[in-house]
Amino acid sequence: MTENPFEGLGGAGGFDMNALLAQAQEMQEQLNAANERLKLQRIEGNAGAVTVTIAGSGELTDVKIATGAFDGTSAEDLEDLGDLIVAAFRDAKAKADENAVEAFGPIADGGLPGMPGLG
Repeated sequence: MTENPFEGLGGAGGFDMNALLAQAQEMQEQLNAANERLKLQRIEGNAGAVTVTIAGSGELTDVKIATGAFDGTSAEDLEDLGDLIVAAFRDAKAKADENAVEAFGPIADGGLPGMPGLG
């Protein structure tokens, strides 16, 4: 086979490896910067008397329970509290996931120019 499979991708001989590597490095830097911004974010999630705070990376950083909302004297009361903590975490995590899509979306959608199906 004498056809160059990289024909049409640009550069001399049909392929510019330096341009491709520069593009990949730039995308990596953008991803790292977006990831650092996400780590600094604090997102709250709520469920009833419970509020949780997570970092943009998904790490749980705080749990607040409204004063007087639970007396903790019954197993049912404590089970309800556990369910609310989980629900509040899921609420915060959904918000964090939306933020991640917004932060990484333009980078991920950019792809590599000239590469079929990627850009």
